[in-house]
Amino acid sequence: MNAQSRQPVRVAQLIAGEFQQSQSQQWIDVTDPATQAVIAQVPCATPEEMTAAIESAKAAFKTWRDTPVPTRARVMLKYQELLKKHHDELAELLAKETGKTFEDAKGDVWRGIEVVEHAANIPSLLMGETVENVATAIDTYSLTQPLGVCVGITPFNFPAMIPLWMFPLAIACGNTFILKPSEQDPLTPMRLAELFLEAGAPRNVLQVVHGRKEQVDVLLTHPDIKAISFVGSVPVGQYIYQTGTAHMKRVQAFAGAKNHMVVMPDANKQAVINNIVGASVGAAGQRCMAISVAVLVGDAKNWIDDIKNTLASVRPGVWNDSKAAYGPLISPQARNRVLKLIEQGKAEGATCLLDGSHCVVEGYPDGNWVGPTLFADVTPEMSIYREEIFGPVLCIVTVDSLEEAIAFINEHPCGNGTSIFTASGAAARKYQHEIEVGQVGINVPIPVPLPFFSFTGWKASFYGDQHAYGKQAVRFYTETKTVTARWFDSDIPAGPNMTIHLK
Repeated sequence: MNAQSRQPVRVAQLIAGEFQQSQSQQWIDVTDPATQAVIAQVPCATPEEMTAAIESAKAAFKTWRDTPVPTRARVMLKYQELLKKHHDELAELLAKETGKTFEDAKGDVWRGIEVVEHAANIPSLLMGETVENVATAIDTYSLTQPLGVCVGITPFNFPAMIPLWMFPLAIACGNTFILKPSEQDPLTPMRLAELFLEAGAPRNVLQVVHGRKEQVDVLLTHPDIKAISFVGSVPVGQYIYQTGTAHMKRVQAFAGAKNHMVVMPDANKQAVINNIVGASVGAAGQRCMAISVAVLVGDAKNWIDDIKNTLASVRPGVWNDSKAAYGPLISPQARNRVLKLIEQGKAEGATCLLDGSHCVVEGYPDGNWVGPTLFADVTPEMSIYREEIFGPVLCIVTVDSLEEAIAFINEHPCGNGTSIFTASGAAARKYQHEIEVGQVGINVPIPVPLPFFSFTGWKASFYGDQHAYGKQAVRFYTETKTVTARWFDSDIPAGPNMTIHLK
């Protein structure tokens, strides 16, 4: 859209079952990362709109919780069917507002669809446990019941996948849900909400509101909110967790990362190069599971030039350029932060083998471009090692042994994901056992598990007790009720029962 020729579209909110325009006086521009053109405006929800969304979700819970579980599952079956039907449409919308390449955007949508498919299995996931005759004629069984109103606060980098991590499972469990998507790319989440209603979901089980910290704080502190799911950075994750739990919410907060790939000298060299390049600069490095540090063990240090040459052949471009490896960063602010860290890396003594600071894409001079960047001689005290860069920057560290690599990685405060490339089963077994990271890949660069497992970051990468999707998410979105029952069918002797002992 040409921002100078007409007013950009104003993004609606989904409140009380209706897509409605906000009455807010505060609007945020949504810009094309490749051109800076304003493609939409998103509101900061008013206090009245926030209250209306919460009250609608609370009222809807009273009936939705009693909806038969198979009925909820059928909504998810229909929803995944519609998401597949609109897969390319969603990917194009996502690519235009995030800058991702079309193929990368398709992957974003597909990984979300997989979680919706998992949510369609909700009848078996909600099964409790039963033991007969725990004492004479006494049975004990557990019931899995929903919590109430749940909230999702999602980031810009996966505007389809991460919302779909959250609200389908929460709603399938019998909860109602309020989604607060990133204000930087709200169009994809709104389309997800439209398709959800088209799938037959009751119109008020899902609410979508927009805004910034002020709106998030309402959700974190409101007494009717029972659970909060968040994905973002370390400092914000800490704030979300501390504030939410202080107000008696159940919270899962996925925070920052610094993911390492260990390369053993016996690994397949071409496989290493192919995977390390894609895992480090794919999606412009804007993935919480991106590989940002390569730890080369022993003679694998001799592969640095090959890694550099392959990285140098990669170029960014716009979403519909089939030859582009990745797109622009999400905003000028994000680009400036990455450029600042690149300069800090140079100043702190790292060797910059490849500098993408002055990347230019023909025809798009205003895009948030950063070219592939490679640093060697990186040490733990450097800013480019300590901080999550969230850009197409790869740092190389060299060590002499696997033991040294494990000790080095375990010192980092984050523990989201890691991988090892090796031909040795013994080395892989040692690594997976000793590494203090929640998600491990063996000859797999980005080990994001499929939805029947859970996304299990450790240490400063996660605050909470139960992780996203899989069985842990079902436990997060539900409460367990345990029933102990006896039915009398004969005369009972007189006298009080003064013991808690079951006989």
